[in-house]
Amino acid sequence: MGTVINFEERAVASLRARCVAAEEANQDLIAFARGHSGAVASIHQAVLAAVEAEGFDHLIHIVTQDWPQILGLDAVALALCAGDKGMRADASGLQFVDPRVIQKSVARFEGVVLRGVKRGHPMFGPACTLIRAEALIRLDSEAPLPNGLLALGQREAQGFETRHGSELLVFLGRVLTRCMGRWLIP
Repeated sequence: MGTVINFEERAVASLRARCVAAEEANQDLIAFARGHSGAVASIHQAVLAAVEAEGFDHLIHIVTQDWPQILGLDAVALALCAGDKGMRADASGLQFVDPRVIQKSVARFEGVVLRGVKRGHPMFGPACTLIRAEALIRLDSEAPLPNGLLALGQREAQGFETRHGSELLVFLGRVLTRCMGRWLIP
């Protein structure tokens, strides 16, 4: 006669290991969803602040002064060019820049670039040495409206693993472009 092999212990151990793995994956998914939900809420709050701007100067103030706190960032810079004029704004104020510098910066990508860096994009101005993670958002519009770059930076290095954040940032850039158009076109 043959011997009976007991698979029960192995099967139970395998099921327990799979349950632990599923629970870990579930916790990771919950953590991602909570973080994504927080990002969506922050973007919505930033958009509402921009929509409530009372003029172009106020809009620039909101972007460079209020958005860092709303979005939990260390630096926000806005660079715009129209024709032969270029400007850069950040928390320290407004400066005129060569429009070719801005055009060259935005020609290198479409939409959004999320990346870790050793030094932030030059459009951050003096804060560029502190930036370790940045999101560069291309701002496209039709003439006579300006084109440019919205640069969001933080001191803490960040791993970027998802497209969801870039979709939200594209939305933020499009809203900003439309808000600028509201104040720049008579």
